[in-house]
Amino acid sequence: MLEMSAGTQMVVLFFILLALRLPVAFALGLSAIYAMWTLGFGLDLAGDLIASGIAKYSLLAVPFFILAGVLMGSLGIAERMIRFFRILIGDLPGGMGVVGTTVCLFWGAVSGSGPASVAAIGPLIIKGMEEDGYSRAFAAGLVCTGAALSIVIPPSIGLVIYGVIAETSISDLFIAAIIPGLFMGLLILATLPLAKKAGSVGGAAASLERLSPRPYNDLPYGKRLWRSFLESFWGLMTPIVILGGIYSGAFTPTEAALVATVYALLIGGLIYRTLTIEGLYRALSDAAASSAVVMMVVAYASLFGWVVTVDDLIGHYSTLLLAVSDNEWVILFIVMLILLIAGMFMDAITIMFICLPIFLPVAQKLGWDPIWFGVVVMINLAIGLFTPPVGINLYVAANITRLPLEKVARGALPFLMTSILGLAVVASAPEMSSFLVDLLR
Repeated sequence: MLEMSAGTQMVVLFFILLALRLPVAFALGLSAIYAMWTLGFGLDLAGDLIASGIAKYSLLAVPFFILAGVLMGSLGIAERMIRFFRILIGDLPGGMGVVGTTVCLFWGAVSGSGPASVAAIGPLIIKGMEEDGYSRAFAAGLVCTGAALSIVIPPSIGLVIYGVIAETSISDLFIAAIIPGLFMGLLILATLPLAKKAGSVGGAAASLERLSPRPYNDLPYGKRLWRSFLESFWGLMTPIVILGGIYSGAFTPTEAALVATVYALLIGGLIYRTLTIEGLYRALSDAAASSAVVMMVVAYASLFGWVVTVDDLIGHYSTLLLAVSDNEWVILFIVMLILLIAGMFMDAITIMFICLPIFLPVAQKLGWDPIWFGVVVMINLAIGLFTPPVGINLYVAANITRLPLEKVARGALPFLMTSILGLAVVASAPEMSSFLVDLLR
């Protein structure tokens, strides 16, 4: 290690600390502080770097989107949405699997966080899919995959972080991710026939009765659909309010996070009347804990990024990457492969702070659109959320279903294969990401 540069020693030390199971944030901070000491800088600089790293206006969106997602998950919005889509889809082949995919995509526009989406909508979807004849592992795999798209479907916390790192328009990133996100959702639907036990939709009645005390099954289809629509209307309006406000210019993505939080409070307090003081305290506590984890990674990653810049690791590693081949598709393949492998062991935010400072100069050198590249990166990282051994969505789903992690991972395997195929399509067709951006400019 002594013959390596300080920056390279920092990277090696970071992975050693990760192997020792030190929390990611502390592994980043300790390895960066070691490198700063090696370079001859005092620890007094670390405080200034941490403060400047998190003192960015756009990052305010992170805790508020997390809070909005937690609130909406605890106010009964998920149950109402699932009931509405269950009645709407009715007896279509695939039954609750189609409902689960639809709700996962819709919830992605509410939560912005993969693990939070699994926790909020996973229990109801998995139970309903089991009643429809799907195996529990396959149902858990669908939820893991669909919830992972929460960091692709806007508003996405991951896209906010990417926009901050890449100094790119977050609004354009949100717009660009819509079509690729929906496309990835369609691939989930295409995977449903691979289920070993995707049978009838005979569990619909039980599902509806559990979700509501009202006798839905005694009503004609039209009345059932209308009643469920009215009950879920304000929840269904959430993405329209958030994204419509951003795209119309009424507020910025950062302001949209606060709007989403206030909207959730209004729904729970005035319309559904499910908001209680105890529930609000619990939501604030959960959101604060989740936000602290994210922001600690951001704070210590600023030290890590500073060392990367000062020791010119960006120039060194980006030059090595560009020297691999003259073919930009080969380089893109290598970048995606690195991100996929990194996603097996690290969380998305850590990967972005470590890899993007190296990959972005390469993308700029090759003339890649940073908006398209951001969408490709986000789909890579979404796949990492349900890829073992450290796919966090798998752990949340295993906890919900009380299945071994290995079984949940096997259930997610068909979705993993189709998701990688989808990643290849989005990467090779930049028009999917640029179409709406160009249309709305």
